[in-house]
Amino acid sequence: MAFPIQRLRRLRQHEGFRRMVRETRLSPADFIYPLFVVEGRNRREEIVAMPGQFRLSVDLLVKEASEIAALGIPGIILFGIPDRKDGKGTAGYDPNGIVQRAVKAVKDHVPSLMVVTDVCIDEYTDHGHCGVVKDGRILNDETLDCLRAMALTHAQAGADMVAPSDMMDGRVAAIRSELDQAGFTELPIMAYAAKFASCFYAPFRDAAFSSPQFGDRQSYQMDPANRREALREIALDVEEGADIIMVKPALPYLDIIAAAREQILLPVAAYQVSGEYSMIKAAAKAGWLDESRAMMESLLSIKRAGADLILTYFAKDAARLLH
Repeated sequence: MAFPIQRLRRLRQHEGFRRMVRETRLSPADFIYPLFVVEGRNRREEIVAMPGQFRLSVDLLVKEASEIAALGIPGIILFGIPDRKDGKGTAGYDPNGIVQRAVKAVKDHVPSLMVVTDVCIDEYTDHGHCGVVKDGRILNDETLDCLRAMALTHAQAGADMVAPSDMMDGRVAAIRSELDQAGFTELPIMAYAAKFASCFYAPFRDAAFSSPQFGDRQSYQMDPANRREALREIALDVEEGADIIMVKPALPYLDIIAAAREQILLPVAAYQVSGEYSMIKAAAKAGWLDESRAMMESLLSIKRAGADLILTYFAKDAARLLH
């Protein structure tokens, strides 16, 4: 029997050929870099659970933003850590709050950099939940009022896009209505459409001091077992006016990213969350894998699954390798 005519290794023999036929490509333009902003000046606190990541005061955040823009990364997403917290997260929708001031500062100094804001009250509540709490229950509709107010103050501060991450039912429609009534009809919404109740968020919660003080978030974040429900969530957010939908986390949910890409025509974002980042960092520190290769392979897999945008703490390191 003759050897098969097809020898797939022919186009793997040389780097030039491999580059020519490469099906999936990464670019710094694919990335959004998450940043944590805190009160004070000249404040730079390393996040122990996330090596290489920091809580930054607004003055240092602006310097960081300049570096990010210079690397060709088009946008950042901001997470605020306030000095005061209460049951309704009122610091989150204070027009002079930490994120609102950070947005203004970045847009003043690095106007070309797209600033996305996380719209959720968990970082601002004393109980650590993403919604208003009454008798141990997370109240959906009452929380929508908080989210409307937060999104509006972010828009007024100059945010280029808002990203609700709370997983309350109807929040995209509520925010869209609020923004439109206030004249922000052109401001896009990136919805955390399929956000799963994941253990991979743990380092972020340490970074933002946002761990729930009781119970968990399974009554509003999604069951990791449910694929069809994720597609329903995505379809609802599209119907309510989302401009981009997001799947979070990324690596454990590549099938959801791929299914979303097949189902909708909107851009699909994926969040490579803190636990995904920290696992690679920890394994690399232990000498168990090559950090740069693991970083790039993980990002490539997310892009290959169908993500148009990747929110990742590796954005700067990956961008340097891609230049």
